[in-house]
Amino acid sequence: MFKNKMLCSTLLLLSALSTPLMATETTDDKQQGAAVLDALNQYSSTADWDNYFALYDDKGIFIGTDVSEHWSKAEFESYARPTKGWRYDLTSRKMTLHGDVIWFDEILHSPSYGVSRGTGTLIKTDLGWKIAQYHLSFPIPNSIAKSITKQIKASQ
Repeated sequence: MFKNKMLCSTLLLLSALSTPLMATETTDDKQQGAAVLDALNQYSSTADWDNYFALYDDKGIFIGTDVSEHWSKAEFESYARPTKGWRYDLTSRKMTLHGDVIWFDEILHSPSYGVSRGTGTLIKTDLGWKIAQYHLSFPIPNSIAKSITKQIKASQ
């Protein structure tokens, strides 16, 4: 019985000691992931394409607002590099961490388009957090959805 009490006490102590470390790791990972996304918006606003695309994993993809925009990193670079960039300012962001993956959903504001939404996935690599998928969309209020989708149908 003494051995069982010792074992239980040891396990409880180890559990108590590891919990703050896990919480700190979670916070640090989320902060690092948020820094990647903040840098993405900063680099796009100055057309700093070398640093912008360094944030993407080599197998990363970008899904744009147009149905035809499902691009590999190389395809997206070909589209972006000739441009002067674009600006999206963060309004809010939600992040979910699970191991070496972060799912995110952020609400952005663009001087050109107004409200938009960026969703995607970050993966932890040997080089830090990288964008595996980024999807930019325009959230459509339900009250005007039928009107907008009617316009989309008419343009196809």
